[in-house]
Amino acid sequence: MAKESTKTIRWGIIGCGDVTEVKSGPAFQKTPNSRLVAVMRRNGEKAQDYAQRHGVPKWYDNAQALIHDPEVDAVYIATPPGSHAEYTLQVAAAGKPVYVEKPMALNYTQCQQMIAACQQANVPLFVAYYRRRLPSFLKVKELVDAGAIGVVRFVNIRLFHPVQENLDQNELPWRVQPEIAGGGLFYDLAPHQLDYLDYLLGPIIAATGQTANQAGLYPAEDLVTAQFKFANGVLGTGTWCFTVAPEQFKDEIEVVGSNGRLTFPSFAPEPIRLETKKGTEEFFLPPPPHVQQPFIQTIVEELTGQGECPSTGESGARTAWVMDQITG
Repeated sequence: MAKESTKTIRWGIIGCGDVTEVKSGPAFQKTPNSRLVAVMRRNGEKAQDYAQRHGVPKWYDNAQALIHDPEVDAVYIATPPGSHAEYTLQVAAAGKPVYVEKPMALNYTQCQQMIAACQQANVPLFVAYYRRRLPSFLKVKELVDAGAIGVVRFVNIRLFHPVQENLDQNELPWRVQPEIAGGGLFYDLAPHQLDYLDYLLGPIIAATGQTANQAGLYPAEDLVTAQFKFANGVLGTGTWCFTVAPEQFKDEIEVVGSNGRLTFPSFAPEPIRLETKKGTEEFFLPPPPHVQQPFIQTIVEELTGQGECPSTGESGARTAWVMDQITG
């Protein structure tokens, strides 16, 4: 084990776009026993630029070249969801561990294919639900597990975003193109919330929902409502609307228990609020500079035999299943 603990995991990234600039890319360099050695983007100039700016020794414009580079031990797939399954199958076939961005794939069926491929190749599969290791979300879990609000009864998710102005219909953002993203902004943002609730309260075993495209700004849905049930009997509801007025913005998860309630944001820099008969208490635990770093550390620890990552292909697929049930 002593030899394993000093091993360095050499990473390659497929798709070095915006998410890798601050959230994840630098974390591979700053995490102990980890190094980013290669990046790939179909646009070679952009791949080269990223590599030079981030001090990465190699860049590619071909995914297969990166996947089969003998100096790459594990691969982070940071492309849009439409190519997650394809690249995961290729990395697994090369016998290398896979770390894939969220949502895990376009749908639950693709997630199952990814899990099967990694199992067959005997390589681990991790999914970028990094809230499972951020300080504020760990604090919520600590409070719930300690019984701060008593027995949990129900949860409500509310995420309301202002309408996207001045969209170019000829060049829509990929996040609102269902064939690339799986759906609209619900598929981009809600999985973080649903996965965290899976971590906080256990698996969701039943879900249903309704969707609408009310503003007609893009092909995907812009309003989603949902009801769901956890294995432990807790019930939940959610409303995600992406066409409200700016002053109607809301980002809140509410967890109500027998003796109080917790409210906290999923994305906004706002505090956790604990309300009980004793009064209201607030906790503000800001994220680290590179929000994926604590989570990437758990992956590196698992790959070097020193720990375990809390987000796997199996847990990531559960969230994909819930979203499929909600959107029908």
